[in-house]
Amino acid sequence: MYWVASASEYLVITGVGIADIKIAKKGWVLPGQSCAVFDVSPVNYTFEVQAMSAEKLPFILPAVFTIGPKVDDDESLHKYAKLISPHDKLSNHVKELVQGIIEGETRVLAASMTMEEIFRGTKEFKGEVFEKVQLELNQFGLLIYNANVKQLVDVPGHEYFSYLGQKTQMEAANQAKIDVSEARMKGEIGSKSREGQTLQNAAKIDAETKIIATQRQGEGKKEEIRVRTQVKVYENEREAEVAEANSELAKKKAGWTKEAEVAQVEAAKSVALREAELQREVERMNALTRTEKLKAEFLSKASVEYETKVQEANWELYSKQKAAEAVLYEKEKEAEAQKAIAEASFYSRQQLADAEFYAKKREAEALMALAQAQGTYLRTLLEALGGNYAALRDYMMINNGVFQQVAKANADAIKGLQPKISIWTSGGEGGDGSRSGTGNAMKDVAGVYRMLPPLFKTVEEQTGMLPPAWMGSLTDSSSQTNPK
Repeated sequence: MYWVASASEYLVITGVGIADIKIAKKGWVLPGQSCAVFDVSPVNYTFEVQAMSAEKLPFILPAVFTIGPKVDDDESLHKYAKLISPHDKLSNHVKELVQGIIEGETRVLAASMTMEEIFRGTKEFKGEVFEKVQLELNQFGLLIYNANVKQLVDVPGHEYFSYLGQKTQMEAANQAKIDVSEARMKGEIGSKSREGQTLQNAAKIDAETKIIATQRQGEGKKEEIRVRTQVKVYENEREAEVAEANSELAKKKAGWTKEAEVAQVEAAKSVALREAELQREVERMNALTRTEKLKAEFLSKASVEYETKVQEANWELYSKQKAAEAVLYEKEKEAEAQKAIAEASFYSRQQLADAEFYAKKREAEALMALAQAQGTYLRTLLEALGGNYAALRDYMMINNGVFQQVAKANADAIKGLQPKISIWTSGGEGGDGSRSGTGNAMKDVAGVYRMLPPLFKTVEEQTGMLPPAWMGSLTDSSSQTNPK
């Protein structure tokens, strides 16, 4: 039979007289030969690849790849005819094969780049993904005709790009406010400068001219000092940023080296595991072949019994192998879960530390700006008061209500005091008012003793303290005074 393929199709012929396969657009199909037709038109594959950047930030990369066989390469057509053409191009098998290659290469490349590098270098990122995926598709005889990488999309729960857009908007709004303030400041400064120039031009005395010249020189030196200070501060900030960038680069290089070494070890282990599986499959096929030969040679009961024992042994070996594989799979999944938990914990602590550092930095900047504003305010007041520090101090105390607070504190200090005043007498002199010798001395001693009870009573009322026991105790009668 004579077969003819359409414009977008090829014939693949196998059978008698053909060592491997034969690909042609038309030809005779002889008895003992088989012919199949496969389509070589490219197909669009749409994927949403979930990947993670070097900073452990997840994102979604929507992409559309147009993939088909290399029609201008005979070797690629042979590979495609052997490996892909038996399956439908739109089947899940082919789609999963292509998707696995694209996702694997995209994730490996994204893990070696920061989110900023991916976002700003979308063209370079697309080119690298295109090249790496094409290298993997060559072994299947496939060619990428077109690759369209769409805009990066946030993963639900990780709104990195949304926050980035909000940050840009806030920065633009804040810059506009700063520009308006600067324009207003320049207008006020210009107005004041014109008024000053008018007053200066009206001055006719040489002494005033010399004073103005001296003031201008002082302002120039002050401005020069201020500019030098700002330049020095800017240079220190840049040096700090460079040191921080170098430290961050060193950390990222260490992380990339670690990921590359882990990937190499995983690749080596995967190759070894695959070789072991293929070797086991070869041994199983060899065992089956030997069993078939024995079945053909022995038709007796002994052959049947031997085959039964072989099948039982194979079943027992298969059961043990499956059990071992299940245990191995469980251990691998546990290790992966522990690794994911550790990475999530590390990322959470890192984000908390970054947020605390940013808050402390903003608080320090706010305090610095407040201190600068207060210093400028005080210098302005001092200049307005003619350099009189005493007048500045009095103004600040009045403005801040210090005198009112001192007066209130003094009033609160004496508020509620209830002083007690005791009036007592130690007794009078004789009726005739005369004093003489021993009688007057005894009266003085008696007066001292009469003074003690009222004194102790006053101390008790004011402080709550009692006299010692050896001096006696107070009674109502002893605490009474004898007014004259």
